[in-house]
Amino acid sequence: MASISVFGLGYVGCVGIACLAKLGHKVVGCDVDESKVRRIAKGLPTIVERDVDEVMLEGFKAGLISATTSPMEAVSKTNISFLCVGTPNAPDGRLDTTYLMSAVKSIAEAIRSKSTFHIVVIRSTVPPGTNAAAIELIEKISGKREGVNFAVASNPEFLREGMAVADYLNPPLTVIGCESRRALDTLRNLYSTLGSEIVEVEPKVAEIIKFVNNSYHALKVTFGNEIGAICKKLDIDSHSVMNLFCKDTQLNISPYYFKPGFAYGGSCLPKDLRGLNFLAESNQVDVPVLSSIENSNNEHIKRVLNRVQEIGVRSVGIIGLTFKAGTDDLRNSAAIRLAEGVLGKGCSLSIYDRYLNIARETETNLRELNKRIPHLLPLLVKDVEDVVESTSLVIITVRNPEIPELVRKYPEIHFLDLVRMKDPSVETLPNYEGFCW
Repeated sequence: MASISVFGLGYVGCVGIACLAKLGHKVVGCDVDESKVRRIAKGLPTIVERDVDEVMLEGFKAGLISATTSPMEAVSKTNISFLCVGTPNAPDGRLDTTYLMSAVKSIAEAIRSKSTFHIVVIRSTVPPGTNAAAIELIEKISGKREGVNFAVASNPEFLREGMAVADYLNPPLTVIGCESRRALDTLRNLYSTLGSEIVEVEPKVAEIIKFVNNSYHALKVTFGNEIGAICKKLDIDSHSVMNLFCKDTQLNISPYYFKPGFAYGGSCLPKDLRGLNFLAESNQVDVPVLSSIENSNNEHIKRVLNRVQEIGVRSVGIIGLTFKAGTDDLRNSAAIRLAEGVLGKGCSLSIYDRYLNIARETETNLRELNKRIPHLLPLLVKDVEDVVESTSLVIITVRNPEIPELVRKYPEIHFLDLVRMKDPSVETLPNYEGFCW
């Protein structure tokens, strides 16, 4: 049994108290709002939420739940403090951590007089860097050392309102971002009975994942509604369409395509996206999300070109010109647009593409090559090392097994990787740069 204090008795804190008690832990709720404290102290929830009433009452009757307005009392009675304080949007959109840092300050003052190790767990959604700021504030106020006397962990919650108790007790995964092994082991043990995967990450990763999750969820709702609006105009059952869409767990509902890297291209994605946007426009359906996808893709190509300018070289090499590895297909290739952009900025350019070289040698698709890239064909070289030897910057658009050794062999050449080669020994070298990681 752990002894836990929960700061903030709103939605997340209330559910947390009830569920932690359900798991058999002794929990002390703490809040500046006396009315909330009184309710928790009587075993009553502070919110209306499915199942929380009975779970809270069960924990209260077992003698596992109490509450106080005193941070000193809450911290002194426990060895773990969960921060569930609200972090509302400020007028400019940022998350306001004023209330949270006020709670951190109160906890720090209590830690100052403690002789035992104390763990502060941030459950609130916070901007990246909040964990580090909390550590700095606690060290300053308490005079104690992080990792020796206390630790701060970022442990975001993934609760759906209306399903919060069920989600707490059956999470898809448990994310913990912390620099202290001692704290990580304690929290692992705390959550071990839930049965979900426990993932240890850097604090900033744990801090940003909630933003990413909820933004994607918002995107899913909006995407589904835009598809529904188009289908309605075309007298198509949108639910039948989206049910079919969700049956594909190999590409649609899967990790596929979710790797930050370079822009999309090819014969299918650009063509069908434009076709769907045309259907919407021709039927007077405004679809801001669908219509912005191509613009976003174009901006990503511009980011690469801007980075080339920032690096400030005059000779550039590109490895990979087709729209993806394993094909000689050049249709809507983002790499071609990148190559043209590099030339447009006045840089010299050399290109290596294994599959285009095969196509030239076998005269396969030769007419198509001469039609699409007559201005780039003279820049193709036969060997990947020829690109490296003749340039100051090499841009990698496709994975190639020879590249890691070339990065090691040519430390004076800057390698800009757009696809991530997944070679840890290369990623630490000073002449290697991952574009989106």
